[in-house]
Amino acid sequence: MSTGVRKVVTVVEEVLLELGRPVATPVRRVAVAAVLRNPWAGRGFVADLQPEVEAVAPELAQLLTGKLIDALGGADRVEAFGKAAVVGLDGEIEHGGALIHTPYFGNVLRELTEGTSIIVFSDDRLPAGEPLTVPLWHKKAAATRSHYQTVQIRVPDAPRPDELVVIAAAASGPRPNARIGDRRTDPAVRLADLEKLETAR
Repeated sequence: MSTGVRKVVTVVEEVLLELGRPVATPVRRVAVAAVLRNPWAGRGFVADLQPEVEAVAPELAQLLTGKLIDALGGADRVEAFGKAAVVGLDGEIEHGGALIHTPYFGNVLRELTEGTSIIVFSDDRLPAGEPLTVPLWHKKAAATRSHYQTVQIRVPDAPRPDELVVIAAAASGPRPNARIGDRRTDPAVRLADLEKLETAR
């Protein structure tokens, strides 16, 4: 690949029981990570990151999203999504952000998964082998609380100091046994209302 991807790691989990209770619809969560050399490694402070973003980010997005969709059984099986980047110790946090926080990555991921929401994310600078928790939310209705969840991934030998790990993640449904409502059913809650409740107790 022109992106210089060293390896791809896929983590798949399927939740069947929660607190010993069968889950009505088992939820599959997937995270796919690409390990690649940081294109800005060894160059000091690079003011303009755009050329590498345009060259690398779309190819990464297509690679990772294709594997996500395959693992879930089709774009229509993706209900929630997220993205993340881990920067090796010799890189800038901005290097990870450059590869996931622009339309060259996000718009490709969103289009291929048939989503419309902004994509929730996490990023960090970590030594090799440290886990990263990737948040997910609904691909078309980000405020849908039932789909707020996470998936964790670690690559034992990455990122090396001059590498990046770029991650796309998705879930086939909501949290197991989700039952805390959403903004359509929430009461109006203000500090004054909470103070009245406390006084009543």
